Amino acid sequence: MNQSFFIAAVGAHQQLKRLGVHGNNIANLNTYGFRAEKSRFAALMYDDVKSVGTATEGAGEGADGFEMLPSGVGAALWTTDTDFKSGALEETRRDQDYAIAGEGFFAIADLVTGEITLTRNGGFVISELMRPTGEVDENGQEIQERIYYLSDNEGRFVLSETGGMIEVEDEHAPQPVGIFDYMNYDGMEHVYDTRFQAVEKNGSIRQGGGTLMRGFIEMSNADLAEEMTKVIESQRAYGMALKMVQTSDEIETTINSLRG
Repeated sequence: MNQSFFIAAVGAHQQLKRLGVHGNNIANLNTYGFRAEKSRFAALMYDDVKSVGTATEGAGEGADGFEMLPSGVGAALWTTDTDFKSGALEETRRDQDYAIAGEGFFAIADLVTGEITLTRNGGFVISELMRPTGEVDENGQEIQERIYYLSDNEGRFVLSETGGMIEVEDEHAPQPVGIFDYMNYDGMEHVYDTRFQAVEKNGSIRQGGGTLMRGFIEMSNADLAEEMTKVIESQRAYGMALKMVQTSDEIETTINSLRG
């Protein structure tokens, strides 16, 4: 089969994946704290591999008697990089909306798993939790107290400047929300929606240098004009790849008909 067929087929498939990346960016234009992803392509490795069975005499025969076939054609979506540049800040005037002017993240902890993740989405709310006091009543039942804490509205609590839970006594008062950061963001794992988790090569966590802005929230950093341009590029590349598949198929059909 003509190699052009495989090159075009791989190209069409990879352009569909690229469309998915930029389509997701467009879908999250209004998601607070969203970080756009950038598609990165790389050429597939070209190499010669041994075929199964014994080669016939002639060109392309390896020294050990096996036929050498080319492997690796076209290009593929190698990775998607996250763009960590800041998005625009929008004033909401909500008491528990926070944004970071500059670098850094908010840290939120899962009450069940203890997992700590990072986000730029500062749309926080006040949640309630029943906490054991360590005492029992006259019936032997454990006494619990109701506390209010700052959360992401999904069961995770926001870490304070000292790394602890922020207990809220006045829902209209500013809270000691912490800003945390890493030396670099390369390879940081995208956990879900707007949350990230650091990996070993990001280094150790440290206090962020950004400024906490209360009553503001950060918008998505995805650029609609740029994303639409990428979508158009992918659509055209996809169409060209399909045309190449069709042409290759027509050539093979013509050759096969001549053999008959």
